[in-house]
Amino acid sequence: MSKSSKLCHKTSCPRSNIFCNLIDKIVKRPSLQFLGHWGYHCYEPRIYRTLAKILRYVDLDGFDILLSDYIAFVEKSGYRFELNFNLEFTEICVNTILYWVFARKGNPDFVELLLKKTKNYVQDRSCNLALIWRTFTPVYCPSPLSGITPLLYVAQTRQSTILKILLQYGILEREKNPINIVVTILLYPSRVRIMVDHELVDIQEDAKTCLQLCSRVLSAISIREIETQLSLGRRPIISNWLDYIPSTRYKDPCELLHLCRITIRAQLLTNNMLPNGIFSLLIPVRLQNYLNLES
Repeated sequence: MSKSSKLCHKTSCPRSNIFCNLIDKIVKRPSLQFLGHWGYHCYEPRIYRTLAKILRYVDLDGFDILLSDYIAFVEKSGYRFELNFNLEFTEICVNTILYWVFARKGNPDFVELLLKKTKNYVQDRSCNLALIWRTFTPVYCPSPLSGITPLLYVAQTRQSTILKILLQYGILEREKNPINIVVTILLYPSRVRIMVDHELVDIQEDAKTCLQLCSRVLSAISIREIETQLSLGRRPIISNWLDYIPSTRYKDPCELLHLCRITIRAQLLTNNMLPNGIFSLLIPVRLQNYLNLES
């Protein structure tokens, strides 16, 4: 048996699967027949080019198919890899998908579809199908090892529309230190050079909206931690930032209505039922919208 056959042999993977076909092309390349030559530099460009060509022009239906193929590839693939190659291949695929969805497209519909398709895996952060917890490099490079999670990237770029979707799916509530997201929204330097005044205004308005959205999820926000960062010379993107955090998150008693929202969402989150489970509750639509962070 050849070394490439040992590296990867087929048993039941569908021929039409994008990722199975990509593996076929990689292992058949003459330059990759020797196991000792395998590495990012050998196959990463081909993986990226193949997926980028699809993701650049794909519509929602096509993206749905791509995600279904990836899930089937990871769950049911008949391929068996050497461990290192398996990890590297999936890392490159995930890095490319997240890069195009969050850094290049920035389309809320694509983000929501990604969350819907991978919702059943989100409770296990170590799962390769829990894409929302994987890291990617916002300025594309082959290795995502120094990357950031989608939530952190959205906080850095103050994409309020996408942040709202992530929050509705309970992603902030699953964070171990959610205050880090609030600090990032307020203090992280803009990724783009602000050339004209209206661009600064747009970023500031988005940052205000992001702070308000986080306040709908959290019961407390540590103002002391923010002030500590300010004392170190960091500059907030909003000068009157405290106006956009309710006093009931850091000084006054928290509202009973908000505490009820947190409790109900926590129960739904435990059962992996956010946000769809909200709309199966026999309560008025206005309260459903409140639970879904619409107000």
